[in-house]
Amino acid sequence: MRIAIIDESASRASIIEEGLSQLHDCEISVITSRHGLLARIAEIDPEIVLMDLGNPSRDVLEEYFVVSRALSRPIAMFVDQSDDDAIAASIDAGVSAYVVDGLSARRIRPLIEMAVRRFNAFARLQADLDEANSKLAERAAIDKAKRILMDTRGITEPEAYAELRRKAMSSSRRIADIADALVTAHELMRE
Repeated sequence: MRIAIIDESASRASIIEEGLSQLHDCEISVITSRHGLLARIAEIDPEIVLMDLGNPSRDVLEEYFVVSRALSRPIAMFVDQSDDDAIAASIDAGVSAYVVDGLSARRIRPLIEMAVRRFNAFARLQADLDEANSKLAERAAIDKAKRILMDTRGITEPEAYAELRRKAMSSSRRIADIADALVTAHELMRE
């Protein structure tokens, strides 16, 4: 497992490294500078990112939230103090674990496990949402295509659907693709 530790303090980063020492087959990279952070993370390509920010200013915190939004990986963020706005912003930024005043070597492994599980659960929910939205969009296109066929050919809804289905089967395409093509062609003809 590749793990990136982001911490401007080498002594704090060593606490995280100590907590990771019990994990086998770990490749740990420590990043101590904010300069070029996204490029450095992309170069390392970690499977999990651990950020120890200590007591960051609002600007520093927002900068790290930008990094969090850009990554599609489990992220555990350690801070010394926090407030409701920072917690809400971290959730919006995709931080999987936001730990306040809890940096100790013995807590690192369980926090990593929790961050990974939470990230995976959220990723599954996001995939389910994307799939549902895609199906809704397909359904809307099919309904619109049926309406076009019904209006232009004077046929019933079941006949319009049968026509879409027949065309999809004869061209080895999905009904949603045929519906999209019909809707697009109809819109072009109206312009």
